[in-house]
Amino acid sequence: MQLIPAATPEAFVRDPSLVWEFYHWRREVVSRSKPNKAHFALAALEKRCKDEGKKLTLITQNIDRLHQAAGSKSIIELHGSLWDVCRADMQGYWSDDQKPWEDRTQPLVPALQGQGAPDVEKHANIPLKKLPHDSQGQLLRPGVSQQDYAYQLGYNPAVNSASENFTPYRFGEGLDPDVLAEAAEALQTCDLFMTIGTSSVVYPAAGFAAQIAARGVPLAEVNLDTSGATDICKYVFQGKAGEILPELLDVTV
Repeated sequence: MQLIPAATPEAFVRDPSLVWEFYHWRREVVSRSKPNKAHFALAALEKRCKDEGKKLTLITQNIDRLHQAAGSKSIIELHGSLWDVCRADMQGYWSDDQKPWEDRTQPLVPALQGQGAPDVEKHANIPLKKLPHDSQGQLLRPGVSQQDYAYQLGYNPAVNSASENFTPYRFGEGLDPDVLAEAAEALQTCDLFMTIGTSSVVYPAAGFAAQIAARGVPLAEVNLDTSGATDICKYVFQGKAGEILPELLDVTV
């Protein structure tokens, strides 16, 4: 079957129903997920740091908000969240008059109920007027910030391969500059950097470890396998984060 882009402004203009079906299904999957021991360990560490007059900043590429569910507060979401929505302009881009906001209503509109699963042979072609709109009647689109995705009817979503020259996009747009600036400040001031559960191939996050190493700040990696950052990490712990972090951080979860 033909791969259909589902995370670009052009895709949204061409077929907003398909895009919303895809994201509705992903929201359904995430809504059934719970934080694991790694999430709770990081939340416990943040609390301990605060009690000791220190600060832990969690920079995440995750879009499920499970860190928040576990109790973490100081979070920078590079790619936003599946739970965010925003106004769409005529070209399918994020409308400049308002930033994305969270809406956990599920389904967002009745027409999305039961739609979007990858094993569905045909998508619903929901009429525009039945898709999510704000109170002023303006069409909404997913507010998640991410790379281009492709949705193939009958198969799981496939993420495009990333390379050193790959630029991440928010729905086909550049990442939020305010979010990037906040992350840059945290990177420039930290005295320890941990990379956890990532392959270190999706930029800009994949370049964070190298930036830290250039400052002479110690790095630690917790990962199932080696990654693009393993060779520059002073400490490397291989295995499941949910098993390693509670003991490594000396926290009870």
